[in-house]
Amino acid sequence: MVPQTQKALLVTELGKPLILVTDHPVPQPGPGQVLIRVTVAGPNPHDHKARDTGLFIKDSLPAILTNDVVGEVVALGSGVTKYSPGDHIVGQPGFAPGSTQNGFQEYAVLDVNFTAKIPEGFTDDDGATLPTNIIAPLVALFDSSGLDIPAPWTAEAKTFDHKNTTLLVLGGDSNCGRFGVQLAALAGIGRIVVVGGDEAELKSYGATDTIDRHGSPEEVSARIREIVGDDLLYTYDAINPPATQFIGINALSSTKRGRFARLLPFPLGEAEAQIKPKKEGYVLCNPFGSSHVNPELCKPFWERVPDILLKRRSSRLSIRLSRGWMWTR
Repeated sequence: MVPQTQKALLVTELGKPLILVTDHPVPQPGPGQVLIRVTVAGPNPHDHKARDTGLFIKDSLPAILTNDVVGEVVALGSGVTKYSPGDHIVGQPGFAPGSTQNGFQEYAVLDVNFTAKIPEGFTDDDGATLPTNIIAPLVALFDSSGLDIPAPWTAEAKTFDHKNTTLLVLGGDSNCGRFGVQLAALAGIGRIVVVGGDEAELKSYGATDTIDRHGSPEEVSARIREIVGDDLLYTYDAINPPATQFIGINALSSTKRGRFARLLPFPLGEAEAQIKPKKEGYVLCNPFGSSHVNPELCKPFWERVPDILLKRRSSRLSIRLSRGWMWTR
């Protein structure tokens, strides 16, 4: 029997520790939703920023944190046929103020469209590593707000030449970088050049070339250019702050219009002076890794997550799950 109230950890004041309450109301699932008993709630760096600076939550206190949530289904909203009570699922809550979906509570609701069943052979802990870390690069690579490379399940993918496409990934030693490499490989991108990270690990995910990230920006840029020449059209930066984002921008072709997708969307400031002239310019992309903001892309992805995990688990392109991810995005 689901209780009417529950324990929850609340942000009641910015910059202060979370407060444990024991009488928080249990939310009820609406149409297309399920109620879960939370088993794992994975905090991310944005949760730290939310608590300390009010990111996403400053106008909706008290607030509950975490957007990586796994749990056991205990009740179904109307119209839900995808799950049964007892199923263990993973999902990404929305970022809207006042969301009842976040994980630092005993029970939460999730939108079925942005969830997946934990497949056999994977644990709830494994599932919790997915949402934030994989949706950010998914949107960065395949959404029109990012690099706009067609996702492999779309009609546009049938006419796009993934095999002869080159992608540069900056931050291969970050979790969003690792997932970006694997998503690119799953899409069939022919050349995946990665800066930073372990060469053997990244190549097991599908990287074709790896580059040492150490050295001056000029040295790193020279290593990149030696591999990609002046034809690069797609750069995904998973980790660099604005001060060094110009490395990825400068790697783009100087004669063709390329796209640069970054996960840290802040003003370039003085670093803008380091960007080299480009005849056709470039597109600066600021993708937001939210399933709810990008439903056309993310809903079909979540539908495919169990099959991807099962089919790729033993292969070279396995989606790697690391329990040490949560503060290293």
